[in-house]
Amino acid sequence: MFKASITVTLRPAILDPQGKATHHALENLGFDQVERVRIGKFIELWIDVPSAEAARAVARAACEKLLANPVMEDFEVAVTVG
Repeated sequence: MFKASITVTLRPAILDPQGKATHHALENLGFDQVERVRIGKFIELWIDVPSAEAARAVARAACEKLLANPVMEDFEVAVTVG
């Protein structure tokens, strides 16, 4: 069994109102060192296949078909033995 850790983020050209609001809140709390905030999502999938390559293929297909919006989001997949 393998674990796919998937990070989905908005593409750089897409506005991120949640990130902007979070940045503003952090500034109000005194975190002046924070220059910019982008909000994304983190997904873990446990995949029962014989190899890491097969697990990566399943995770990528899941992202392309459901987990990420290809128009607005990018994703990264990391596979480990889980």
